[in-house]
Amino acid sequence: MGASAGPEIERLIALLSKLPGLGPRSGRRAALALLKKRDTLLAPLALAMAEAQAKVRTCSVCGSLDVTDPCSICADGSRDQRLLCVVEEVGSVWAMERGGAFRGRYHVLGGLLSALDGVGPEALRIGELAARVADGEVSEVILALPATVDGQTTAHYIADRLARTNVPVTMLARGVPVGGDLDWLDDGTIAQALRARRPA
Repeated sequence: MGASAGPEIERLIALLSKLPGLGPRSGRRAALALLKKRDTLLAPLALAMAEAQAKVRTCSVCGSLDVTDPCSICADGSRDQRLLCVVEEVGSVWAMERGGAFRGRYHVLGGLLSALDGVGPEALRIGELAARVADGEVSEVILALPATVDGQTTAHYIADRLARTNVPVTMLARGVPVGGDLDWLDDGTIAQALRARRPA
């Protein structure tokens, strides 16, 4: 931004630019949109962010985010305690809950193993996962991790780590999405769908 922008605006742009999916240009556009609509957008956003900073905490059981600890999912007695779904980040919990098909519990790793980024097992909540499985209530661990190199590396590491518990470790099926057209799918997705085929 030019010399006409004050330090407050520059700081707002710099902070917005650090958000995922935003760079300096997007940060400038977002800052301008917020400043143009101070009463209807900037003030409510600032209030919501202050409330989130004050009230939202990390669940000590699963690692998700909520205003209570344990979170509402962990505290829900109607959920199946035997099923434990392992996800990379909290956003994956929200995506699973949106679908409403899973009624078990979750475990948020807080990332994926990555040799390139220097992320080892000690940086993730894998030890906590092993402790939860060792408690004896879990009868199946479902790995809902991305179909990436880091996702697969993490899945294999977790499966090896939990092998001696005799608790089955499964992975989400991958393949052709509902309503998907084969023309639009990548080769890896088609290959995985073929490997995971089932009776019609």
